[in-house]
Amino acid sequence: MDVPKPSLGLFRLTWPIFLELLLFMLMGTSDTLMLSGVSDEAVSAVGVVNQYISLCILIMNVISHGASIVVAQYLGARRSAEAARISALAITLNLLLGLVVSATLLLLGGFILSHMNLEGVVLAHAQAYMRIAGGFIFLQALINVIAALIRTYGFTRQSMYVSLGMNVLHVLCNYALIFGHLGMPELGVTGAAVSTGVSRAAALVVFAWMLYQVMDVRMVPRDFVTFSGEYIRKLLKVGVPAAIEQVTYHSCQTVFLYYVTFLGPTALASRQYAMAISQYVFLCSLAIGMGTAILVGRMVGASQPDAAYRQALASLKWAVAITVLVDVLVILVRQPLVGLFTTNGDILLLTSRVILLSLLLESGRSFNLVLVNALRAAGDAQFTVYMAFISMVCMSLPLGYLLVFKLQLGLPGIWLAIAADEWTRGLVFWYRWKSRAWERHSLVAPQEQTATVALGG
Repeated sequence: MDVPKPSLGLFRLTWPIFLELLLFMLMGTSDTLMLSGVSDEAVSAVGVVNQYISLCILIMNVISHGASIVVAQYLGARRSAEAARISALAITLNLLLGLVVSATLLLLGGFILSHMNLEGVVLAHAQAYMRIAGGFIFLQALINVIAALIRTYGFTRQSMYVSLGMNVLHVLCNYALIFGHLGMPELGVTGAAVSTGVSRAAALVVFAWMLYQVMDVRMVPRDFVTFSGEYIRKLLKVGVPAAIEQVTYHSCQTVFLYYVTFLGPTALASRQYAMAISQYVFLCSLAIGMGTAILVGRMVGASQPDAAYRQALASLKWAVAITVLVDVLVILVRQPLVGLFTTNGDILLLTSRVILLSLLLESGRSFNLVLVNALRAAGDAQFTVYMAFISMVCMSLPLGYLLVFKLQLGLPGIWLAIAADEWTRGLVFWYRWKSRAWERHSLVAPQEQTATVALGG
């Protein structure tokens, strides 16, 4: 089956990405909601484990990030055969990396959790979840790279359909395995981990089949075992900086999580519930950023820097406006939203206070999510790493420590420290994009290009 090529425009690319991201987030929220029916301790335990799993997924995204940008630029330059070979190589590399990460979490998961200031039933739940979710994390490594490639080819709607099926399966498995319905045993936290693995495995099969269908030049078996030094260097040139930046961010979030463990179980649960809600606020900006990356990558590959410049700035305006609107709506209904997760009065009050600060945080994050994706897509990924280290490690972490422990602001202090980082990086990236320094970093040099492509908008 040959799938017709989609037309490329921001809205056509972005709305399926938005829905796909929404569905992935709903998987996490369904875990939180259902596990809150077990206990607040179960929610806290899974939240701690998922902080590490998210960090590992970002490490495995070294190849995924690189592949999406490199393939986009080669497609923009009308070099589809090479794009197919790069895609196959990326899948192989991500599988190998995923297996290494899975083995590491299986061997060291207990040691890591025992040093996170957890104890009692929370530690027991966390260890149970880590064994299964960590051991099968290589499935997510493959899903990430294949889904990224499908989107890069412009088939964001088809990728969204697979995510819908995975989400439905995940909720059904959660219902059966967490609470012991449909003839299944009542497994609690372990059931949530098994449910995640089953739904990911089913989605992976469909994603792999779909990628083969949407490629205009298809991968052949030898492409998966041909390790081209040139292609690997280009994948890593974008992928490593992007992953380092993301790992730096989540490492800082892990440090902030460590701060929260000293604030007690109420703050720990409140953080998890606030994050579960806030991810929906920045969802649209994230989708716009990913759609912008596809367009900018193709425009840069097709030697259309002016079009790429205008596209990123137009995307930014939409992202900021929509984020502010959504955030205001969430703030207005924050108490009923938190009430969906818990009836604990202290947790409800603290979570609601933190959500009030989200307007400051999320407006800055919208700058970040669009412009960092645009800079990576243009090949200017190293600059984002330098800025991440300066803003997050050198500024945000010490500021968070000062606000939480010295000024006694508690959990709201962490939100303020994160907001300071988001605004700092967002404004610097805005100046970087306006300077057009990114034009010097294309991965497909002009002499390599065989043709230019006019992109629909």
